[in-house]
Amino acid sequence: MRRYVLGRVGQLVITLFIYIALVYFLLQAMPGDISMIYLQNPRIPQAAREELKKQLGLDQPPIVQFLSYIRNFFTGNLGVSFSQYPRPVWDILLERLPRTLVLFITANALSFYVGFMLGRVIAWRRGATVDHAATVVGIAFWTAFYPLLSLILIWLFAYTLKWLPLNQFIEPSLWVYAPWPSNTVFGYMVFGIAVISIAVFAILWSLGRGQRKTGRKIGLAWALSAGVFAAGLGVAASAGMLVYMWDIVRHMVLPVVTLTLINFAGTMLLMRDSMLETVEEDYVMAARAKGLPDAVVRDRYAARNALLPTVTSLVLSLAASMSGGLVTETMFSWPGLGQVLFRSALANDYPLATGALVFTGIFLLIAHFVADMLYAALDPRISYGGEPVAEG
Repeated sequence: MRRYVLGRVGQLVITLFIYIALVYFLLQAMPGDISMIYLQNPRIPQAAREELKKQLGLDQPPIVQFLSYIRNFFTGNLGVSFSQYPRPVWDILLERLPRTLVLFITANALSFYVGFMLGRVIAWRRGATVDHAATVVGIAFWTAFYPLLSLILIWLFAYTLKWLPLNQFIEPSLWVYAPWPSNTVFGYMVFGIAVISIAVFAILWSLGRGQRKTGRKIGLAWALSAGVFAAGLGVAASAGMLVYMWDIVRHMVLPVVTLTLINFAGTMLLMRDSMLETVEEDYVMAARAKGLPDAVVRDRYAARNALLPTVTSLVLSLAASMSGGLVTETMFSWPGLGQVLFRSALANDYPLATGALVFTGIFLLIAHFVADMLYAALDPRISYGGEPVAEG
């Protein structure tokens, strides 16, 4: 196993280097150059232009610029943005990344949960009315034109009913006299959600570990989890941040709902197909022959062993979300990585566009590595030594 992991890490490093080279030279081959806005400005003296050209690294041959970029990249320096000069690329990415992470992780988690729950039900009741209805609804959303669906939801819930804000990250009028900047409040939100999630997971895991779950233990676990959540809200309210946090949450609702409606069908159909194969396995038939309840056979035998492809799909979709859904962030004016990538590409801001694309590639490579490890964790029949694992 160790040999396989080291080999995969080596492959990731080589693949990352090739990916960086491709991204760098493809962006350099694009027509136009934003640096000319500065270098050809007649108001800037010639000496200042030459100094600026030197600072941007544009006085070197392309291959030297690339090698310099590789060296800087592996030392944590992604350069300076041309369009937001002299702001470092790394600062821009770190500012936008949490917004993309929270938005898309929330949407992917919800779509995975809904898709998993529906997929196992319709697979277990194959051919029933619920199977046909869920499949038709799922395919309808899965094949829907995403911008049109976004516009319909915006028109219905934001413009007509006025239940939710139209777009953007915050309501500017609310934050004019706010004692904190929006990024600070959002950072506290992310930190609080992380702490609460870890606490809830620890409670549920510790109370359900080792012994058979009972209604009383489950109720106690959820009561403790609700207490942790209420305590977090109490801390935010005492600090006066609750109203500002609620404003950010309200702006997240529409994009999260839209992404969930689009994505849950893929998980549902994948779970359905995987579980249809699992229910034909001998161990599932043996469990039925023992007289176990249908819910136990479905959840503990069939659904648990059908999780492998759906969990792998979830990991890869989470990594792909790091690029920021270009359409999502554009339609809802959500200031994340997707907007950064789109605007930097239009503005020929090569350092920023390269940094955003490379940042996305790193997450994708890590996700593929995690997916390989999940295969071994979820399916012990998989061997990485070249020999198949004997069953039974």
